[in-house]
Amino acid sequence: MQIFFGTFSSSRHGRTDGMEGKLLYVASLALIAFSYSVEGQRYLNYNARGYFGNRNLYEHGRSISDDQVRCGPSTCGVGAHCTHGSVRPVCACLPGYSGDPLSQCIKIECVENSECRAHQSCVNQHCINPCEGACGHNANCDVRQHVPVCSCPAGYTGNPFSSCRIADPEEACHPSPCGPNTKCHVANNQAICTCLPGYRGSPLSGCRHECDSDSDCSTQQSCRDFKCVSPCSDCGVNADCETVSAHRAICKCPRGYHGDPHRICSAECTSDSECPSYKPACVYNACINPCTNACGVNADCNLRGLTPVCSCPKTHTGDPFAFCRPFEARDLCEPNPCGANAKCTPGHDRTGAERPVCTCPTGYRGNALVSCEKGECELDSQCPDNLACVGYECVDPCLGNTQCGTGAVCMARRHIAVCTCPGDHHGDALVSCYQSHSEAASTRYYRYKRNGNFTESEKPSKDTDAAKEPTKLTTDLNKPAKATAPVVETPKEPTFTLRNSKE
Repeated sequence: MQIFFGTFSSSRHGRTDGMEGKLLYVASLALIAFSYSVEGQRYLNYNARGYFGNRNLYEHGRSISDDQVRCGPSTCGVGAHCTHGSVRPVCACLPGYSGDPLSQCIKIECVENSECRAHQSCVNQHCINPCEGACGHNANCDVRQHVPVCSCPAGYTGNPFSSCRIADPEEACHPSPCGPNTKCHVANNQAICTCLPGYRGSPLSGCRHECDSDSDCSTQQSCRDFKCVSPCSDCGVNADCETVSAHRAICKCPRGYHGDPHRICSAECTSDSECPSYKPACVYNACINPCTNACGVNADCNLRGLTPVCSCPKTHTGDPFAFCRPFEARDLCEPNPCGANAKCTPGHDRTGAERPVCTCPTGYRGNALVSCEKGECELDSQCPDNLACVGYECVDPCLGNTQCGTGAVCMARRHIAVCTCPGDHHGDALVSCYQSHSEAASTRYYRYKRNGNFTESEKPSKDTDAAKEPTKLTTDLNKPAKATAPVVETPKEPTFTLRNSKE
């Protein structure tokens, strides 16, 4: 296969079209391919040998219409896109790319500085460090908003765009860059300007007297010897000064002092030993009675040394620093002296003296002086059938003092302890059970009943039906005991009596 290259230019009707391009002759295909540029766009054209410039294409002697010329995968270069022009396919670089669209388009890194980092600049469509080669010898370079800024480092002087040299520290103040009535000194290789004492203003432009009249000072100061000072300098020794408007002050002796406030104020006392017995304390250089206005209404005040001690009288109660009122019975329980969850009520001890009485509320148990805890039960019905509510606890009634007879068995039924003779034993279950082979023998069983003994009339006779319902527990577990000081009321232990029934 033979390939030939060439260039061309075109003209129509005796004028130049401004179209230039390159020719490519491929011998084996008998085709001439050429590209040309028109107004910045790249075009491709393929013509059969001998048909240069014809809009029709030929391949192997066949005519190819314009509709058959389309953009292909390899029509344009890398980074370019192909579009169908009015004559032929058009290749152009993608947005953000530049180069030859027929061969390769390269991505543009930037167009303006804002597309680069703050310490870079956009140069020839690339983000670079603008400080490279921007400043002179020994100079520092800082990038500020994409722009290089050159400066001589500390201790150097000169033109930062050409060269920086080591500076003489004293040269910074020679000549002085400061204004009149100023002082120049060097610090950190830099000239520092300050106003002379008694002067104020801008040290770079010039300083003047701090004041020439009071109006040059604040309202809390006066002008003295060209300086703004406090007008309190007119007050005497130990005097208090109160600054007022119009640059003036009021002088007065403090509490406990006497004399001329513009000259000297003398103290009434400097120690307690200089005070009389009815005003024994020296406070702020004045003799006073520490109990004066120290306590509340109806309160007593007594001195312990020089310290006032406030207390309510024995017949009163309250806050001695605020108000003391006559004592009332309810004050026994304020604040509550009893334990947690315990109830306090005013009462008396065995001597008749008023005392707070601590009790655990219904449903609670424990030491009322320490803590009352909620009980497990209040009624038998809150316990299983084989347990009874005793002291707010569900317990086995057979574990108490049942006093069943010899050989008798205790069983809990419907929250009640029942004594029976077992099996083939007979007898009185409260006394003794014995083995008997007589069918006529009878057996008695007894049910315990709390809260008191049965009378003879309550005990069932031999002919009484023993299948009656068990007697309910009726012990008042919350009956208080006698109190002591502090009084604690606790429930009594429940007692059991036996009920005799014929089986």
